[in-house]
Amino acid sequence: MKEETIRSPWKAFMKQRRMGLNDFIQKIANNSYACKHPEVQSILKISQPQEPELMNANPSPPPSPSQQINLGPSSNPHAKPSDFHFLKVIGKGSFGKVLLARHKAEEVFYAVKVLQKKAILKKKEEKHIMSERNVLLKNVKHPFLVGLHFSFQTADKLYFVLDYINGGELFYHLQRERCFLEPRARFYAAEIASALGYLHSLNIVYRDLKPENILLDSQGHIVLTDFGLCKENIEHNGTTSTFCGTPEYLAPEVLHKQPYDRTVDWWCLGAVLYEMLYGLPPFYSRNTAEMYDNILNKPLQLKPNITNSARHLLEGLLQKDRTKRLGAKDDFMEIKNHVFFSLINWDDLINKKITPPFNPNVSGPSDLRHFDPEFTEEPVPNSIGRSPDSILVTPSVKEAAEAFLGFSYAPPMDSFL
Repeated sequence: MKEETIRSPWKAFMKQRRMGLNDFIQKIANNSYACKHPEVQSILKISQPQEPELMNANPSPPPSPSQQINLGPSSNPHAKPSDFHFLKVIGKGSFGKVLLARHKAEEVFYAVKVLQKKAILKKKEEKHIMSERNVLLKNVKHPFLVGLHFSFQTADKLYFVLDYINGGELFYHLQRERCFLEPRARFYAAEIASALGYLHSLNIVYRDLKPENILLDSQGHIVLTDFGLCKENIEHNGTTSTFCGTPEYLAPEVLHKQPYDRTVDWWCLGAVLYEMLYGLPPFYSRNTAEMYDNILNKPLQLKPNITNSARHLLEGLLQKDRTKRLGAKDDFMEIKNHVFFSLINWDDLINKKITPPFNPNVSGPSDLRHFDPEFTEEPVPNSIGRSPDSILVTPSVKEAAEAFLGFSYAPPMDSFL
């Protein structure tokens, strides 16, 4: 009975995890009990966020030509879906799917993210998608961030051609193992912190750190992916105020609708580290209103089965006052110099000279053992590889095509040398 009591909230948590923020907001808005909670009422009053494309419960029609996004000429107009064999579905999101694909000419495996333009336009998320592309372009050579090889578009779809990473989501491994021993959690936290520090050096705030967005490569190193909620041009001490993220990991200042800065990422690192050590996020409750109240008001409670250095780090990262949070003064350097990471040689870490504590032991690109069968057992849609010539271009599809001018990208030739 005791084991079932422990497992119950954990199972409920896992069941809810893949729900996006927009779906979550609409669900909670229809829950009369949850809506009575004062904190939830306060959150649901956000009717005009500064970036409405990230949170719009009542989508408007696609933009008129005067509202279209143009980020410049296409750098790779010749790439097309028929260049690839699309083999397996390996992920799903609000606007499309991620597929394992083999480039026919290169015979190289890629993860291809295929997004439906009409779905993006319906929820007014064009800037969200273009932000993801912009951030991917800025990832020059960081070892713990997924790389973009090139992107292209058809009349109705956008295609990101990304590094294929098949060691599995951190979320998937946590599902299987419930929690990690401290040395393993330390290794992952260090590589994640390194990636976040690099993004911050480019004045980018990640904003959506969670185990689903943290992948393991074939050797067991961390790779951050999904840059759709990144906020660009946030300089040191700069702030933004958009309500976005994933419910379990929202920082108090985001819930309070206050301006927030890059320390929001250090809160999320604390939440992920806590989850790696304990199996659930720090303020988790099956009742979402209660969870929000916990994040805002409940003191952090740490069980005694972790070291004092881990305890001190979690207390610093999960500080509700962002001005007192670890990282508020000197960003990544404060995290890097914390006693919890005293065993980490950061030069060796960035050069991947530290042997990962867990090896996924994948046999090759076709080894999908670490992907959720919920994805891999789904048939690959026939429409994924359809070429532009075979699409009937209706007015709405034409508008969708024009809204993403400048999306396509190919790196300069010398980057391959």
